[in-house]
Amino acid sequence: MINRVEKLSLLSEMIAFAKYDKDIRKIEYNFLLGVAKQLGISREDFDYLLENPISYTHLKSHSERIVQFHRLVLLMNIEQEFGGNNNSKSVIKLYNFGLRMGLSHESITKVLYLMDSFPNKIVPPDVLIDIFKTHYN
Repeated sequence: MINRVEKLSLLSEMIAFAKYDKDIRKIEYNFLLGVAKQLGISREDFDYLLENPISYTHLKSHSERIVQFHRLVLLMNIEQEFGGNNNSKSVIKLYNFGLRMGLSHESITKVLYLMDSFPNKIVPPDVLIDIFKTHYN
């Protein structure tokens, strides 16, 4: 189980991902707020993180890093669908965030490649887990 600092770090990372090249759209804000609620982070703490990011805390658990990568994939899809953001920029951004989390580049590449074959570019969690299990050393 992850602790409060790790949860705040995850959320701060997602906010940075959403803010990477523009302001956060309402739909992204609502998605991030939903993730905050899932993590047990209060609205006040969430709003504070929007203006005051905290430093990145590397998750020890490989499974938690996979879950976080999946959240970032979902956020990227929201960003592209409702923001019209450049696909290649978003993919590069997601790829770099995945590498920073310590995920294998083979797994990240495979997920990004397979995204287009799924409805709404959402890779099902079981497929995502299988991909990362295959490349986990």
